[in-house]
Amino acid sequence: MTPLTQARRFSPFPFVLVALGAAASMFNPAEAEAQRTSMVDSAGVSIVTSDPFSSDRRCTVGAEPFFSLGDALGDERYEFYTLRGMARLSDGSVAVIDRRDQRVRVFSESGEFLRSMGGRGEGPGEFRNPWFLWALPGDTLWVGDYRPQRFNVFSPDGEFIRLVTPDPFYLNPSHGGGVLSNGHSINTRDDGRDRDDFRTPRDYVIEAHRADGALVRELMTLPGRRFGRVEEAPNFLLDPLFDGRPSVDANGTTIAVTAGRHPEVRLLDERLRLRRIIRWIDEDREVTRADVRAWREEYVRQQRERDLGNLAETLRPQMAALLSDERPVADRFPAASSVRVGRDGRIWVRRYPRPRETTGWLAFEPDGDFFCHLDPVPGLQVYEIGADYILGSRRDELDIESVVMYELIPPDSASPRRR
Repeated sequence: MTPLTQARRFSPFPFVLVALGAAASMFNPAEAEAQRTSMVDSAGVSIVTSDPFSSDRRCTVGAEPFFSLGDALGDERYEFYTLRGMARLSDGSVAVIDRRDQRVRVFSESGEFLRSMGGRGEGPGEFRNPWFLWALPGDTLWVGDYRPQRFNVFSPDGEFIRLVTPDPFYLNPSHGGGVLSNGHSINTRDDGRDRDDFRTPRDYVIEAHRADGALVRELMTLPGRRFGRVEEAPNFLLDPLFDGRPSVDANGTTIAVTAGRHPEVRLLDERLRLRRIIRWIDEDREVTRADVRAWREEYVRQQRERDLGNLAETLRPQMAALLSDERPVADRFPAASSVRVGRDGRIWVRRYPRPRETTGWLAFEPDGDFFCHLDPVPGLQVYEIGADYILGSRRDELDIESVVMYELIPPDSASPRRR
């Protein structure tokens, strides 16, 4: 097994991080053929390797959103402050959860307010701190709340169904997951270990729970974030610069998992069996001194542009820690920032950006074949991707948050929408 990406300080004293566990195997690009290879291992798992950077297949996004909410100032039903989740329902309507509002709001396909559910409180159907929203194919809504984590489940017409508390106890929100068509929820927790040596990762434990919250089983454990301290701010934990972390998503009948640091996504089915591994040949991801310098310069520029006010002095030690020469730096950039399972079953991988770089997405078919490149929409935080749309949020120059949906156009295709 190839060793895990190393982390180092740009000083005469580098160190090597621990090897990645067996749960997240790596691959050597030299073993892959130029365009696409497929094999089945001894356990019956399909392994598909492709070379997306030799392909010019591109998906595109409509110039303007065909659905937009949040600009009707003066009407609280249409105002958003801290969006935490959203989903498109089967009739084209959109469900949205706003942390400040503490309610799920549902809007028609034309943008009209239809209904709300939930509200601030401690009881069933109420929220302390809503964090994410998951939708089943039949439009049943699971809304994550914490602390501790629990789910309020609502029917498509807004009626409260039940409260689900995962076992074991989750104090904080899941680090990633979703709810499958069969009602199993996929949740990710870290082991909570406080290490300050920049070497020992917090394990990310991915678990499946039944519809009543009972544990089905642990699916896998991946090495997560590593933390340490520097002299400038000994009370502040920070991670190595350019260090990767796992990402988990679940939708329909598919669970997608990437360790982040390597060009690989593992797919499990609704019976929690590993059925496919998608790998791709990545370009050179070596971290250079110029990359570190660019990141530091960009960070300083961003802080100067922020109006920190009275917080400036309080945050000064943390800012110094982030820029410290004692902070380790990874040898290589991670391959992926996040993974998403599209509503149509496609797998979308957000590439990890270099400093001053805006990276897009790689899309793969459910069988592992490369589908397209997708450039990012500036300022858009993506919550959901369907066969022909992207749903997300964005903020304007006045920091007003809105819900938007763009048309997604596949390669070599005219616009399927006539709007």
